[in-house]
Amino acid sequence: MPRWGMAVDLDRCNGCAACVVACHAENNISTVGADEAARGRAKHWLRIERYWEGEFPDVRLTFRPVLCQHCDNAPCEPVCPTYASHHTEDGLNAQVYNRCIGTRYCANACPYNVRFFDFFNPSWDKPLHLQLNPDVSLREAGVMEKCTFCVQRIQAAGTQASAEEREVQDGEIQPACVQSCPSKALVFGDLDDPGSRVSQLSRSPRGSKLLEDVGTRPKITYLARQSQA
Repeated sequence: MPRWGMAVDLDRCNGCAACVVACHAENNISTVGADEAARGRAKHWLRIERYWEGEFPDVRLTFRPVLCQHCDNAPCEPVCPTYASHHTEDGLNAQVYNRCIGTRYCANACPYNVRFFDFFNPSWDKPLHLQLNPDVSLREAGVMEKCTFCVQRIQAAGTQASAEEREVQDGEIQPACVQSCPSKALVFGDLDDPGSRVSQLSRSPRGSKLLEDVGTRPKITYLARQSQA
């Protein structure tokens, strides 16, 4: 059984946000509008955080894509009263929408601020409703939602590999964010396969975890920027 994870090379990320747009399109994520965003209700499964490094005038802008870290010791899971947030056999921190009753306990427990509550039913003005992905459900008001590593793509690749009586190949599964990244800063794969690219990157001396001291054991490794003269 694989253990899915991701590596993010911060030296390659240029903050273009193509991954954010692709995530919205792939997973039927609605936009909330300017008024609701002003009330703190912006909704993105994946966001680009921006940081200034150095002292003026020698400063540079750096970027960090942040999404659900799919923690091995996820604090969101034990607090869910309906087991909507749970750990799958292949290491995903899954969110079962039809179990969720909207307590928002998981969002309160998550230190990464990557879970979002649906205050309203989603709506798309015509003809934007024609772009919706039929492989992904539409979440209704009262449900928590978050990144799933595009689980629909993982399942489709697994089904195809099983039909062809073979194993899923490294790099065969690409979540929407990975596929859309023009600088190839995102790498997805099986962390338990020592030969996979993501497994090798996760062992890089440049690697670190987000809020590692919290003890959540994230499965996303961030590769630090290399110093420049």
